[in-house]
Amino acid sequence: MKRIVVTGGAGFIGSNLVRRLIRAGYFVLNIDGLTYAGNLCSLEDIALLANYRFAHIDITDPQKLKSAIDEFAPDAIMHLAAESHVDRSIDGPGQFIQTNVVGSFHLLQVTCQYWQNLPTQMQEKFRFLHVSTDEVYGSLGITGKFTETSRYDPHSPYSASKAASDHLARAWFETYGLPVIVTNCSNNYGPYQFPEKLVPVVILKCLRGEPIPVYGKGENVRDWLYVEDHCEALELVLRKGQPGQSYNVGGNNELRNIDLVQTLCNLMDALAPQASGLQTPASSLISFVTDRPGHDLRYAIDSSKIQRELGWRPRQDSDSGFRTTVQWYLENQAWWQDVLSGKYRLERQGVIRGSV
Repeated sequence: MKRIVVTGGAGFIGSNLVRRLIRAGYFVLNIDGLTYAGNLCSLEDIALLANYRFAHIDITDPQKLKSAIDEFAPDAIMHLAAESHVDRSIDGPGQFIQTNVVGSFHLLQVTCQYWQNLPTQMQEKFRFLHVSTDEVYGSLGITGKFTETSRYDPHSPYSASKAASDHLARAWFETYGLPVIVTNCSNNYGPYQFPEKLVPVVILKCLRGEPIPVYGKGENVRDWLYVEDHCEALELVLRKGQPGQSYNVGGNNELRNIDLVQTLCNLMDALAPQASGLQTPASSLISFVTDRPGHDLRYAIDSSKIQRELGWRPRQDSDSGFRTTVQWYLENQAWWQDVLSGKYRLERQGVIRGSV
């Protein structure tokens, strides 16, 4: 399995995955529509390598998809292309349906046609890895964890669109025999994350001395997964996972949002004291704001299946992973300043008219 198509390879998780695959010796075709969160600057260090290729294609365009896949002749496809931010899905759900549902449908169709035309031996080795989220499962109470058999119960346009794409992927396995594997991961963080997500927002707000918005009382709980740990899991699932199976990938790192924000503030105080010109602790910038509509209380992933069957475990814990991430944003200001020079200015999104 040496030739791999990665969709969404210019995004946050995708760029980290592409870099890992390239360094491991795979020949990678990165297919990305370069929407607001797609950034080829995240791949500048590998852009000229002989085993990397980029195609500017929207996955809702089946003709271009087919041409690119047929020409590249992959051994596997790793599907990460998606609209992924809950708040944006509240403001504009239509794009999430187009990309996450319609786009995934077109990719499955094109891939299935390609796979059916392969020689039998290559068909048996081929894999389609569909990368999804734990948000499809809905919300947990104060106890329990999501497993691969948890009932789907999406609560936002984003999670509903991802749930639909998961069901499509499984249907193409059951109906057509396409060797599909599905992964559902917890909240990712780490280098190259688009600065609308919580972790980079906190870091950049600290650097600017601006209020750090925390939804509600900050009591929502998430399981935090370092992106490079996630990419290691994805490569392992691609090589050793069983078609028709699902694997949950979590960080074993549950935190309330307010505790995560406080952790990041403490790291900023330690690694970049007074970077914003403030003479007070970074935590003084914390500002509680009206909660997100339909905000799920708690997500937590049970990763025992992938640990038991494939031998994967996260390498980073809450201390090492967040410290590494803060340090990366401090050392790579040119990257995020270029991102912020566009339309996005760290403003809040996903506020329904009439709320604040």
